[in-house]
Amino acid sequence: MRDIFSFAIAYDFDGTLSPGNMQEYSFIPSLGYRNPRDFWEMTRKCPPDTDQTLGYLFTMLKEARKCGIRVTRDYLRSCGRNIQLFPGVENWFERINEYGRQQNISISHYIISTGTREIIEGSSIARHFKKIFASSFIYDDSGTAVWPGTAINYTSKTQYLFRINKGVLDESNNELVNAFVPDEKRIIPFHYMLYIGDGATDIPCFRVLTSAGGSSVAVFDERSPEARAQVEKIACGGNRVSLIFNADYRESSPVDLAVKAILDRARAEHDIHMMKEHVKSEFNFH
Repeated sequence: MRDIFSFAIAYDFDGTLSPGNMQEYSFIPSLGYRNPRDFWEMTRKCPPDTDQTLGYLFTMLKEARKCGIRVTRDYLRSCGRNIQLFPGVENWFERINEYGRQQNISISHYIISTGTREIIEGSSIARHFKKIFASSFIYDDSGTAVWPGTAINYTSKTQYLFRINKGVLDESNNELVNAFVPDEKRIIPFHYMLYIGDGATDIPCFRVLTSAGGSSVAVFDERSPEARAQVEKIACGGNRVSLIFNADYRESSPVDLAVKAILDRARAEHDIHMMKEHVKSEFNFH
């Protein structure tokens, strides 16, 4: 029987698993905005040097206070209940996990998003992720959000690939994630990792995994010419993404078949590696 090994799939959220931005389903409408673009325009009125993620988190709290809305973890999680998902996402995780089990591959799923963690936690698929790395708030003693706590942007996203790679999932532990760990002792090697994203904020993650022997897949909403143009622009940069598909996760869709093929390749590469190790041991190779 072939031995079991671990494989990680990390996802962006907005535009990757769900159309649009997660705040637009419940949170922004609760502020009275008829057009979500007006809210995002408001976030750009922060001082010019403000990080974009910090800007939107701050604006969420400022606009909620204006409306008399108390922002708590429970409230934000309730805003995640109405998030729409791309076709096939709801049962994607069970199907891919089962395919992995058939191949003796233990698959874990992660979110790496600039979006709001508490909103993602309220979504119907939150239970499938081993860890949700996303932006979040600091709460006072009454449980009210008072300030941005974690702000993930496009460059800081890559640190979470290293956390998965080294098995350092505690975000407060910066010592271990920065410590030198030989490749052979890392929990999940980069070549047993896949990143799925859709936009410019995902480029650093695409590049890290592709350069390290892992896989990167870009997806787009086929209903949006702008989304397709965006991923085409990303692909033109070279050494970024392995494959590009419409964001359709249903069984036998191109995404489904591609991810299964990536898992098949990982299984074959692992088996060959184990054969080589056996030969080295039996014939005393160095």
